[in-house]
Amino acid sequence: MHDLHLIHTDLKPENILLVSSEYVKLPGCKRSSSDETRFRCLPKSSAIKLIDFGSTAFDNQNHSSIVSTRHYRAPEIILGLGWSYPCDLWSVGCILIELCTGGALFQTHENLEHLAMMERVLGPLPEHMIRRASRGSEKYFRSGSRLNWPEGAVSRESIRAVKKLDRLKNMVSHVESSRYFLADLLEGLLKYDPSERLTACQALNHPFFSESKYTVN
Repeated sequence: MHDLHLIHTDLKPENILLVSSEYVKLPGCKRSSSDETRFRCLPKSSAIKLIDFGSTAFDNQNHSSIVSTRHYRAPEIILGLGWSYPCDLWSVGCILIELCTGGALFQTHENLEHLAMMERVLGPLPEHMIRRASRGSEKYFRSGSRLNWPEGAVSRESIRAVKKLDRLKNMVSHVESSRYFLADLLEGLLKYDPSERLTACQALNHPFFSESKYTVN
């Protein structure tokens, strides 16, 4: 898509489908309360396709200020800095973590909490991005470059939700065979500064896909 100068802007698990619905059933663990064996369904093919191009835009088109479904929205969009191809790669990073953990990385519906979650997982936002933030985003910061958190939290539940999050590398520590490569790939996809974020081609050429124990079909 990026080679065609197209930006999807709404990448998320719901918009990524398996090409084939065929699968095989493999025995899983037995239920502790009975001898019944659970089965898991393994797709016969890992081929996928993207859907929902309703908000897709050419790079040279006028861009709306807000794109992407909340959980997969890049920081430059929240800060009103404009967006381009890198916003898709941020979404891909969020999707990969969700596939590893089973839950959305940033489960929030509010901008300040979203930014606080990012800092909890990835460290402080870059000062140069904060300085360039739109007027509408200035309310999320104080003293020029510090996120107004937890002072600006809307509830104690919000503060607890942020505290529950772990650092990025710890989230994928259970992926034993390729932990280092996966963490490095994710760090590249989730760079705050879109100019430093991996491109789609760079991500595909990452050692995770060539040096890992398991081959990606």
